[in-house]
Amino acid sequence: MPKSKRDKKVSLTKTNKKGLLLKQKTIDEIRNSLSKYEHIFLFTVDNMRNTKLKDLRNEWKDSRFFFGKNKVMAVALGRQKTDEVEDQLNQISKRLKGQCGLLMTNRDVPDVLEWFKNLEATEFARSGFIATKDVILPQGPLPDFSHTIEPHLRRLGLPTSLERGVINLIKEYQVCKKGSALTPEQASILKLLGIQMAQFKIVIKCHWTKGKGFHKDIEVPSDEEGSDNESNKDQEDEPMDDEET
Repeated sequence: MPKSKRDKKVSLTKTNKKGLLLKQKTIDEIRNSLSKYEHIFLFTVDNMRNTKLKDLRNEWKDSRFFFGKNKVMAVALGRQKTDEVEDQLNQISKRLKGQCGLLMTNRDVPDVLEWFKNLEATEFARSGFIATKDVILPQGPLPDFSHTIEPHLRRLGLPTSLERGVINLIKEYQVCKKGSALTPEQASILKLLGIQMAQFKIVIKCHWTKGKGFHKDIEVPSDEEGSDNESNKDQEDEPMDDEET
């Protein structure tokens, strides 16, 4: 019997080299940028939102942000004193943990610190966020909601009924309790109510200056209460958006 042309052996050990190429590209871009910028700032992000990061890139078009896997960025700078690209850069590499990024810029250090100290924006909380206050809905009508959304509210857990085209809460309902982690349903209800609890904020952890070396503990870390569950994910597993400025 002739052998079918479709009968081909496929090796399961084959790997896609695209990932390796992207890592090498990131390493090359970081090292090339070292000759263009005087300062490197390491920062962490509270309640990361891609839309906010895009706005940030627009504000800092004269600088360069790097978001990627921490190990890749560490390799680019040098993980040990023996392989660091510039003196004391390994001190930055050692602190690349969790969800963080690098900012390379020629702006003065005090100006950078002041700018990020004042950067803060309110956002809707996501599942896993620690509620910052109690939210209780009293019994009675909910005139701000269209009658068409009533089935959705019931699916979210609200004890509602439809009376003459108006949504009514059958009894008082506590949406969330201060200090407790939000469920997906609670986060959805808060968004429908227009209640924003999360704060998008970038915290500068340390910086390095060409010819002057490493400086740590520049800014006091922000309050960890109310931290988004996404902010707790290690960037090694879930890299941030690596879009260039």
